[in-house]
Amino acid sequence: MTPFPFFFILFFFCLFPFLPSSSSLHYPYNYSLHIDCGGLSNSTDIFNTTWVSDRYFTGGAISVVSEPLHFQHSQEKTLRYFPISSGKKNCYVIPNLSSGRYQLRTFTVYDNYDGKSHSPSFDVSVEGNVVFQWRSPWHEDITRAGAYSDLFFTVSDDEANVCFYSIATDSPVIASLEITQIDPASYLVNDTSILVNYGRFSSGSDQWGPGFSNDTDRFGRSWQSDTEFRSKVAGKTTGAIVKAISAIKNVINVDRAPNYFPLKLYQSAVTVIGEGGEFLEYQLPVDAKLDYLLWFHFAEIDVSVNKAGKRVFEIVVNGENVSRVDIYKEVGSFAAYDFKYVVKNLSSAELSVRFVPIVGAPVICGLENYAIIPADLKTLPAQVVAMKALKESLKVPDRMGWNGDPCAPTTWDAWEGVTCRSTTNGSLVISQIDLGSQGLKGYISDQIGLLSNLVSLNLSSNSLGGSLPWELGQKSLVKLDLSNNKFTGPLPDSLASSPLQIVFLNGNALEGQVPEELLSIGVHGGAIDLSGNKGLCGGPTLPDCPLFWSKNGLSTAGKVAIGLSCLVFICVVLLVAYICYKRRQNDYDFGLPHEMTSLAAKRNRYQRQKSLMTLEMESQHAKGFIPTYNAT
Repeated sequence: MTPFPFFFILFFFCLFPFLPSSSSLHYPYNYSLHIDCGGLSNSTDIFNTTWVSDRYFTGGAISVVSEPLHFQHSQEKTLRYFPISSGKKNCYVIPNLSSGRYQLRTFTVYDNYDGKSHSPSFDVSVEGNVVFQWRSPWHEDITRAGAYSDLFFTVSDDEANVCFYSIATDSPVIASLEITQIDPASYLVNDTSILVNYGRFSSGSDQWGPGFSNDTDRFGRSWQSDTEFRSKVAGKTTGAIVKAISAIKNVINVDRAPNYFPLKLYQSAVTVIGEGGEFLEYQLPVDAKLDYLLWFHFAEIDVSVNKAGKRVFEIVVNGENVSRVDIYKEVGSFAAYDFKYVVKNLSSAELSVRFVPIVGAPVICGLENYAIIPADLKTLPAQVVAMKALKESLKVPDRMGWNGDPCAPTTWDAWEGVTCRSTTNGSLVISQIDLGSQGLKGYISDQIGLLSNLVSLNLSSNSLGGSLPWELGQKSLVKLDLSNNKFTGPLPDSLASSPLQIVFLNGNALEGQVPEELLSIGVHGGAIDLSGNKGLCGGPTLPDCPLFWSKNGLSTAGKVAIGLSCLVFICVVLLVAYICYKRRQNDYDFGLPHEMTSLAAKRNRYQRQKSLMTLEMESQHAKGFIPTYNAT
């Protein structure tokens, strides 16, 4: 198997599951999560650690190792794998995290779960930074028994992304994943770098700590025996031997912020016995392309060393003298003494650390070696928001692997159909989206307006519908192809202000008048196709728009005319209402007064009497008799 840059391997046959960091009243960081990848139910291991069933994944399938009896615990027997049908990139997205520092620990195993006898090649990234690289074929022991890896990283938002990227068509695998919050000031090189464990050992003891023994470590650090790294002991005689020593009382200055190094680390050590001049040397595996952070741990636990100057030695890293150490002079006896050193400009795959005596014999309690992974470029947060919104609105299928950061890590391909570029301020932005003929059935989210660097958008030959968002039409947009979909409604005004040179909107159900700025694209050497939209009007190949019709439906004049008509109608209604109101207010009565009625009655009686008198006179006159009337 090719070497694994970016991580240090711990073999299963000497390792048990991770024991969560113990917490006390004065230790404020108590978040931990243990995921049994592929597990269908919660479980509790022999260390009383609760493992939750598989969750927070973006895709993939579950399986079981081929020989589960070789594994003691359930979280090592099940696994999740990500076939190429789930996309090249799949992730675990751990939600609801506080900003700060965390330890991540993974267990990876193959054990021929798929019966193909081919261990897969894949990469693993954390927060957009490649941290582990698995290459086929794996070492036989690791293939069958699995391996643990761990690192320290920083969460700046509210979630952690652990992503897996397939090499060729191989299926990445993961058996368990654990995340533990630690002190935000611990192991800091800078605010963004990730520290990947390339070797962590305790001298003079067997493996211990979470997963090895009941000895706990707040950060979940597991400590190997130094015998796995010790290369040789050399000096004046060939009879020199390494001697393990143990403390007869507890060492002080331990378990303190920010790194909380545990007491047990300082309770044992190794030194050299010989005729004098013997030195200790350790060989640590490294990737020469990276820098490394070394943490040295010492305690003077030999009661015979009772004053300064009785034990003095030098630390030589890759032939360079980096420090002269007199533990008693620095902190006295039975007290922890630590310091760190950064190694740069390596030229080989091994890092040599030698302890050379000056007075007495050298002594060491433990050593840690971390690869410093510089932060990769990341996509602008606003554009990540936009792309996630588009993933949902366009209903992008899982096979396209739209998970994690759209553009990072930069050594991986971006999301399928997406092209990214870097900016002068050190960020990544989306420049092209090409999702033609992908069977999409959603709509275009209005969050697309956040893609302020988008140059080309191709969503042609899908089944997308709805109206075109008014946010579409970025100042950077040069090519727009939305042909052969089911879009409806008017063309956004924003398209008229974009520097578009190619516009294909044919084969939709758009309507309204086409802006003159869009029509001029064809005149100035560009290309535009609006055919197949029965509701569009106003272009050379389109029907004329009806009177009072504009690109967005009714023109301003049409709207004014309708408005005036409505105003006149309202005025008439108000006038009629006013008249009715006044009539009711004045209570008009158009009947004749009582006196006039009485007078008319008298006049009618008089006219009847006069008529009778006239008739009588005419009768008497005919008889020659003229009546006489007395005045009354």
